[in-house]
Parts: sequence; structure tokens; C-alpha cells
Amino acid sequence: MSKEPVAVTGIGQTKHVAARRDVSIAGLVREAARSALDDAELTWADIDAVVIGKAPDFFEGVMMPELYLADALGAVGKPMLRVHTAGSVGGSTALVAAGLVAARVHGTVLTLAFEKQSESNAMWGLSLPIPFQQPLLAGAGGFFAPHVRAYMRRSGAPDTIGSLVAYKDRRNALKNPCAHLHEHDITLEKVQASPMLWDPIRYSETCPSSDGACAMVLTDRAGAARAPRPPAWMLGGAMRSEPTLFAGKDFVSPQAGKDCAADVYRQAGIADPRRDIDAVEMYVPFSWYEPMWLENLGFAEEGEGWKLTESGVTELDGDLPVNMSGGVLSTNPIGASGMIRFAEAALQVRGQAGEHQVDGARKVLGHAYGGGSQFFSMWLVGSMPPDA
Repeated sequence: MSKEPVAVTGIGQTKHVAARRDVSIAGLVREAARSALDDAELTWADIDAVVIGKAPDFFEGVMMPELYLADALGAVGKPMLRVHTAGSVGGSTALVAAGLVAARVHGTVLTLAFEKQSESNAMWGLSLPIPFQQPLLAGAGGFFAPHVRAYMRRSGAPDTIGSLVAYKDRRNALKNPCAHLHEHDITLEKVQASPMLWDPIRYSETCPSSDGACAMVLTDRAGAARAPRPPAWMLGGAMRSEPTLFAGKDFVSPQAGKDCAADVYRQAGIADPRRDIDAVEMYVPFSWYEPMWLENLGFAEEGEGWKLTESGVTELDGDLPVNMSGGVLSTNPIGASGMIRFAEAALQVRGQAGEHQVDGARKVLGHAYGGGSQFFSMWLVGSMPPDA
């Protein structure tokens, strides 16, 4: 029996900010969930199951929060699943929910991811000791900076590429009312003059700490037929993982990322991603990861990704727009950041992305990664069902 087609009929986000002190975690997730239900014109009673995800529980210090969030999400007496795959969790949470619909276990599923970083300290929560190394790193940037350096050395990329990405994404965020950072006076010179945190990563080339949540309603073909507006259709989705450390691991372009993208393209019938995909919402917490992931995902040959950035290909009006919403560089509620990439991809193919809409977007990739460049989740969504 073939899989049930999966449609995205409802999308909701909170306004992402540094601190939502006006709501609890329960209030935060309910806000996003209600927004998604309103978009789909559904009620809590229409939801068969809830799939929720977030980053490590020690960030907020609330262990297994899904247990107490069931009431806020209308899940009392309904199946509720928790997903965790580090920073990629928002994407993998959506994929678990999509799997339930595709397997015909449930007809309509609410999926949601969140983080309330104001009630945590992710910087030091992520400053974990690495085996057999000096305890010198501070935060995720300290872990990833050497990999960026390796990319620069391998590709010969000039040291200005990171600032070009950050300048682009922060300008895109000005067109997205949900984005956390709205820097109206942003200039390339200001990005390049910002303090160096982890050489070569500057302050303005890093993601913020955000409070926020994102939710989607996923449904089957029958549910899509009842939707108030055309849905986004899942054309392919996959997860892959690899160890943090192993002999021969390529930190610049991890094999798990390549394998994940290849599986998605196979499912969706994509022969040439550069030609067949209209735009990408990519997980870029540090600006240099845009050219690195362009290569890892097959949009550029090895060592050539930075040239796409430098030539303007990834600009909002470019040939392959990347992070039209402002991306993780402008909004980062860690547990939700991957789902925001997936949701923004769906908004694009639904034609509902507002000022950051890409004209004629028909196939858009949503991408998330987490851990030590080891957990990957991706989906490709389209404006037409997979069997159309």
C-alpha cells in the first residue's frame, strides 16, 4: 500500500523575542498552536494526536515538559509524542508527525516545537567538555569555529563571506514580522566591525537567543480537501545521524547531511537540486554555514558554495534565495528553529510568506541540523501533491 500524501494546512508562530516574560512555557506553546489551528480553520477537537519537540530539558530546567503541556495543547486523552534530536529537533519533530499521517495512523496531527531561552543559559549549557581536548571552548560557536576555519582553508574562501551572509539575513528579517532581530540600521560595515567572538565568527555573524514557538497542522488528503486554502504538500522527508567524533569524520561536510539530502531528493524525484528547487530555508546559526551547507546539500560543488553567496545568488531576489525569513541568524528559539525552517518553506509554496515571499516558489527545501554537525532533518514541500 502506498503512503498517504501529507499536507500542511495550518502554520503558526509566535513573535520571537529575547524574553517573553508575559507568558509561561504553556502559554507560549498554546499561542503558536492556536495560530496554526486558526490558519487551518480547525479546533482542538479536530486534532487526533500531538507531536512536540524541544532542545535539551536542562536549558529551562523543566524535565519532560510535554507532560504538563498536554493540557495547554488540547492533548488530554490523545496520543502525545516527544521528540529530541538536539538543534535539528524542530525538523525531526515535524517528520515524526508527518510519518503518523503518511502511515495512516492518524488523520490530522498538530506538531509543535519551542524554546524559552530567557529561562535558561544555553551558552554555558552548550559549553560541554570534548573528550581528549583542552576545555577551551565557550558555547556552540567555540565548537564550530575550527570547522569554519577548515572550510576557509579547504575552499580558499575570502574572510568577507560570513559578513555577506549575516548582512543578507538580517535585511531579510526586516521583511518578516515574526523575526526576533529587526536591525533597521544594519550595514555591511557594521557587521564587519562587530567584535570577534570565535575567530573567524563575529558577533553579528551569530544567532541570537530567542523565546518562541512554531506549530503546524499536518493532515491527509481528505483533510487537505477540507482546508480553507491550498496547502503545502510534503514531497520528501528524511533524517540521518552520525557520531559526534569518529575516525575520518568530515566536520566541514558531514556524510549524514549528504545522505539525508540525497534521500529527500530521491523521494521527490529531484535530479538537479540547483535547477529543480526554487528556494531554501537552511539552518545557519553561524553565517559561514550557508556556503558550507550549499555544498553539503548538493547546490554547489565542493569548495564553490561561497561563490554563490558572493555573487548574490542566495539573495532574496537571487537565483536561489536562502533564508528568506532571516533564518536562524535572526531568530533562534533553539528547539523551534528547525521547525521554523520547515514552516517557512511551507509558507513559501503556499504563497503566504508576505514581504519575504519568493515569486513563483513551487518547491522549497527546509533544512535543520544539530549536535556536533551530526543530526540532520530535511523536507521538501511543493505547491502540488506528490502524485499530481
